[in-house]
Amino acid sequence: MSCTRRRFIQTLAGAGASMLLPAYGYEFPIPAITRTIPKSGEVIPALGMGTWLTFAVGGEPDKIAVRTQVLQTFFDRGGRLIDSSPMYGTSETVIGECLKQTRWKQPPLSATKVWTTGWQQGMRQMTRSKHLWGVKQFDLMQIHNLLDWEVHLETLKAWKAEGKIRYIGVTTSHGRRHQELIHIMQTVDALDFVQFTYNIEDREAEQYLLPIARERKLAVIINRPFQGGELFAKIRNKPLPPWANEIDCGAWSQFFLKFIISHPAVTCAIPATSRVDHMMENMGAMNLRLPDTSMRNKMIQYVKIL
Repeated sequence: MSCTRRRFIQTLAGAGASMLLPAYGYEFPIPAITRTIPKSGEVIPALGMGTWLTFAVGGEPDKIAVRTQVLQTFFDRGGRLIDSSPMYGTSETVIGECLKQTRWKQPPLSATKVWTTGWQQGMRQMTRSKHLWGVKQFDLMQIHNLLDWEVHLETLKAWKAEGKIRYIGVTTSHGRRHQELIHIMQTVDALDFVQFTYNIEDREAEQYLLPIARERKLAVIINRPFQGGELFAKIRNKPLPPWANEIDCGAWSQFFLKFIISHPAVTCAIPATSRVDHMMENMGAMNLRLPDTSMRNKMIQYVKIL
């Protein structure tokens, strides 16, 4: 992108907003916003880390070193949940290498997916993921894009009973699968988590998915919080609204993320990045004030007119 998020901060600095940046987590830690997993009562940070594209860097040592710094920054800023999938190329391998070189105050929450067909292939894939991550147990295993979900669900229920995983989830990032997802959410009692797309422009989830998740006491992970980067293209060279300081926003990434995690049904959003400065900026959204309903509507209208 010709205008990066760093430039947005520089624009704010020119307007005198740089005086506010320490309050957004850039200079010192602030207690992070947390959410509760409904079915267990476990408390987790409202921001996690996605790894699609950003961690698929093969075995290149220099690039792995950068991702290790990104992951360490995530932990240092209060992050815990890391989300990946066998679909994401070498991301799981890179995560495993990075975890060996990072330290944390609270243990990471490992979340990956099964993305294949058939009972045997699913078992093999999940076992391989465990080896690549180097974990004794996955916190969350999700059925990626609902692929062969009925078969994998039986495996996951057995694995949970055996202590191999702690939570069961399903995911999608495609609106065309929403009807099937709704059916699963309404009928599968074994489900703990759902993951789908929701952001300030793609708000289809508000109609059915988020209300059902709240009713069924399902934890919600939000993917594509920046609409695959399209939101940054839309606001290129545009300033934050002057009232952004009312919700402690120092950058557009925080504006978008605070909108998501302020929804009462959302448990965790998982932005992905390959840069330390962007990770610091993203995690700043988990500090201080969040928008209320009135402010959320104001945010929607502001983005609409850009």
